[in-house]
Amino acid sequence: MGSVLALSSGPGHQNWPFSTDRPPSRWDAHPAHWDSPPRWERRDGRLPNPGSFHSLHRSCKDVFPQQIEGVKMIVNKTLSSFFKISHALHLSAVSPSYYRFHVEHLQSDDYSKDKDAPALIGEMDSSGSLNAHALLNLTERVRARTVFQTQQSQFVTWQFETEYRGNDFTAAVTVANPDVLRESVILVAHFLQSVTSGLVLGGELVYHRGRAEEGGILTLAGQYSRPNWVATLNAGKGGAHASYYHRANKQIQIGVEFEASTRTQETTTSFGYQMELPEANMVFRGMINSRCIIGGILEKRLTPLPATLIMGAFVNHRGDKLQVGLGINVG
Repeated sequence: MGSVLALSSGPGHQNWPFSTDRPPSRWDAHPAHWDSPPRWERRDGRLPNPGSFHSLHRSCKDVFPQQIEGVKMIVNKTLSSFFKISHALHLSAVSPSYYRFHVEHLQSDDYSKDKDAPALIGEMDSSGSLNAHALLNLTERVRARTVFQTQQSQFVTWQFETEYRGNDFTAAVTVANPDVLRESVILVAHFLQSVTSGLVLGGELVYHRGRAEEGGILTLAGQYSRPNWVATLNAGKGGAHASYYHRANKQIQIGVEFEASTRTQETTTSFGYQMELPEANMVFRGMINSRCIIGGILEKRLTPLPATLIMGAFVNHRGDKLQVGLGINVG
């Protein structure tokens, strides 16, 4: 599941995009307002806050196309200034088809920089799986996040996270799946420190305790950013993850990722790019990696209709596999 696996810093694209797992829903990732770091420099001369640990590679990952397969339709509806819902229907010949209902209750408080910051998020699909998030700004510097996930009738994740953002640092602690009867728990600690206006250093410590095993993984992280490019590196016992993001101009962005896993003994290098054509209301994202996988997504805004048409295809030349998808997002 997304939130549990996100606790570790292992490579994220090893089995992507030709995976039999269901594509992640919107709640699997932290909302943009939660992760987005502030501007890389401040006019008052003080060091900026480095943002969240989860957002270190976000600039590069946003360039890559997301997997699409089969036929998918999403209908979004804003019922009020505080309430939003969406319906998603996915028909596929590769993975199980499903219907998903998504609802958001929004907050607007003095501590939220984004007045539409979600406070409560709920989602249920046709198999009976339920996912619930609660995102709260307790104070101007302290944020809390709670996640509950079920797979049909079984609980799979219960996670609690607290984050403190200082003037030039961010510290977060996460407790996942605590179970007194089984004597198991997962603890994750994040820390990021702005060393200069463009340099951020920090790390992640993951500790797991169970009846049969106990251990920890330490991952060090660093990021150097300038106005039009960002370089990030995570390295630890579990592997390494390096990324480079560059904005060539207003229309073109590129990203390069290198991922190595000590568990699977695999390495992957990926190149992605994004091209925006504002006059045509189109955005194209493409990628190619060292596993001979090539893919692309074209998004076309169907003005004056409140709808976006999405077309995509991914080809695995080694495995002789092809995935083609068509989607429409309304609202």
